[in-house]
Amino acid sequence: MGARDVVGVIESDPGAMRVLRAAADLGLPDWWIGAGFVRNRVWDAISGLPVSPERDVDVAYFDRDELDPRADARAEASALAALPGVPWEIRNQARMHLRNGDEPYTSALDAISRWPETATCVAVTLRGDAVRLVSCHGLTDLVGMVVRPSPAMATATGRATVRRRVEVKGWLHRWAGLRLEI
Repeated sequence: MGARDVVGVIESDPGAMRVLRAAADLGLPDWWIGAGFVRNRVWDAISGLPVSPERDVDVAYFDRDELDPRADARAEASALAALPGVPWEIRNQARMHLRNGDEPYTSALDAISRWPETATCVAVTLRGDAVRLVSCHGLTDLVGMVVRPSPAMATATGRATVRRRVEVKGWLHRWAGLRLEI
């Protein structure tokens, strides 16, 4: 499975495409939807499972000129009005470094590259009618169903965080073929 296949998983899912179109309509700068939105769909496809219910739809955008957290709340309200029932989580990555204790991020993709697992550091956006995919640390772990800490989580504390996420989110129960390299 390569990048085209991953994009194909997203494009063949009408629900995913509705979410992408609704996100595009928000007009947010430098926006991407990542984490479980992509990872779970790919792992479900590889495992022959129906699409997992959305726990949240992580929309990461980057706007250095609008750092007020209320802007995220307004974007979430607009998204919810467009697609009720979707668990939107919209965050401006231009300020998220403060919560994470990092140096300031330079873009949404810089922030996404620091998410906990390499297979989570993937995202899609819609440009016109085309789905664009980014995989900050490559696709090998995502399509190989490997859970490995991202470089930002390569510390003992980071690895412990990844282990907790695997347990709390029940990944091994959902996807028996996962390999943990933590």
